[in-house]
Amino acid sequence: MLETLQIVWFILWALLWAVYFVLDGFDLGLGSLLPCLGKSEEDRRIMYNAAGPFWDGNEVWLISAGGVTFAAFPTVYAVMFSALYAPLLLLLFALIFRAVSFEFRGKVESAAWRGFWDLIHFVSNLVPSILLGVAFANLFMGIPVDAEGVYHGNLLGLLNPYGLAGGVFFLVMFMLHGSLWLAIKSEGDLQLRALATASLLWPIMLVLLLVFLGMTWSYTRLFDNYFAQPALFLLPLVALAGLVGARVMLRAGRLWLAWACSGLYIVGVTFFGVSGMFPGMIISSLDPAATLTAYNASSTELTLSIMLGVALVMVPIVLIYQSWAYHIFRKPVTGEDLKDEHAY
Repeated sequence: MLETLQIVWFILWALLWAVYFVLDGFDLGLGSLLPCLGKSEEDRRIMYNAAGPFWDGNEVWLISAGGVTFAAFPTVYAVMFSALYAPLLLLLFALIFRAVSFEFRGKVESAAWRGFWDLIHFVSNLVPSILLGVAFANLFMGIPVDAEGVYHGNLLGLLNPYGLAGGVFFLVMFMLHGSLWLAIKSEGDLQLRALATASLLWPIMLVLLLVFLGMTWSYTRLFDNYFAQPALFLLPLVALAGLVGARVMLRAGRLWLAWACSGLYIVGVTFFGVSGMFPGMIISSLDPAATLTAYNASSTELTLSIMLGVALVMVPIVLIYQSWAYHIFRKPVTGEDLKDEHAY
């Protein structure tokens, strides 16, 4: 029973990260595109308000992923927040400043003031996009932790070729996702530029996918699980289907389906990496015996059972609430919407 619960929680852990990447990914990508697509004050405000009703709710999934790591795999949580302390702290501060930029930008009627917070907004979306890719690429490859969970490295050590490739990969993935979202939430010239940006980013994303897969073959052992269990190759095929589907739907003008396919691509990419790690969660590059797995780093059977019951009740409630919010704010943001006193 314990082993089954450990596998279930490993899958849920991966799923929560995947949902976070899909939902907050378009916010991060949208903010990273602000200097490129925000040509006028109205354009920039539309971009802020395209994310405005959603960004804080989307971050719930980051908290959930962290909470699950803490409760289901406490040793993994401890080592992760020790070994990756610097990038996670940078991620935290970036997300704090992103939240502040939403609220502070419109507090003063000054072009300089708004320009300053636009810069903060851009950086505080760009940095997390890259850091998440760097962090997960290093987790795929393995980090220098010993049997005591002590990290023998530094921030610069994480900025290795594979880690940086992961950072660029995640950034472009989120930017593609964000440009599709902006196309849904805008009209006129801004929408046309968002569509053009998505069309431009798609082939870049395809090339980066192939490069990252090649580097994954060279730098990691993720493919070992795939050759041991060939059925797992369905996961990268799902990712590829999502990416191709996004292109097909984009050309057909079916923007919601294009965005959904982009989300499927992100889910496929996430599960491709995490499934290749299984059962590893913190892979030690110093000593394979020091690797933390879903089996040797989990909580007790009672804890996992209670948490599963809570998750089966609460996760659907959160999904229903967020689905309702997305339905309510499904229409494009217009100039008239910007006149509302609650608009950013």
